[in-house]
Amino acid sequence: MVGDKIGEERGKVTSRRALTSGDPRYLKLEISFESQATLYGVPCMSMGTYEVFERVPGQLYGVGQGMLRTQDGEGAIWNGHGVGTPTADGGVKFAASATYQAGATGKLARLNHVLVLVEHTAGGDGSTRSTFTEWKA
Repeated sequence: MVGDKIGEERGKVTSRRALTSGDPRYLKLEISFESQATLYGVPCMSMGTYEVFERVPGQLYGVGQGMLRTQDGEGAIWNGHGVGTPTADGGVKFAASATYQAGATGKLARLNHVLVLVEHTAGGDGSTRSTFTEWKA
């Protein structure tokens, strides 16, 4: 069951590169970002990189990983994947899921036990924003 909204983030794209896709008929991009996030009310710095594959024109698949760090040094890593579409301004919009690995105790420990649903947009102007919702079993 879809649970409550647990946070959001806003930031910027720090790099974009075209990668060799292994098949000249398909596009593969790498997008890295940094943002300020809040999860379960805890302010965090977030960074990550994801690869975007254009499967057919207008249909994107993405896979990525990154990390969170609280102001007092607590951290978590994330791995995610999702599907998306290009946006009219030259960016991308994704619906994704992410799993987190945090310490067994602490402010981010709850992330170890939920699947996080993500709505992520990277605008053509380099801005990023995401909202996070937990999936409760």
